[in-house]
Amino acid sequence: MSALQIDAVLAQIRAMQSQLRAAQAQTNGVAQLAGEVSGAQKPTTSFAAVMKQALDRVNETQQRAASLATQFEQGVPGVELPQVMLEMQKASVSFRAATEVRNKLIDAYQTIMNMPI
Repeated sequence: MSALQIDAVLAQIRAMQSQLRAAQAQTNGVAQLAGEVSGAQKPTTSFAAVMKQALDRVNETQQRAASLATQFEQGVPGVELPQVMLEMQKASVSFRAATEVRNKLIDAYQTIMNMPI
């Protein structure tokens, strides 16, 4: 790509970003006004719900990888080895990330419990 083409693409990206920001600002303003009129508060999401959603996504990733591996082993057309390996790696990374989060939470809990009162 030439420098002119890169500049043109960057200009388009910047224009889209400014349009998106303007639309978000407008949406936030309307939502804020609606909340003020109705007196409603934003719904809060509990920590437990967020953790459950994250663990559900990890589980779905692992199930999808296992399903693709089974399909590949059975010789289902359209299921290729690189696809299976990629899904297996995604499942592995997501599980390791969830394990690290759990370890950090346990460490934080133990630190708080060992604090003198």
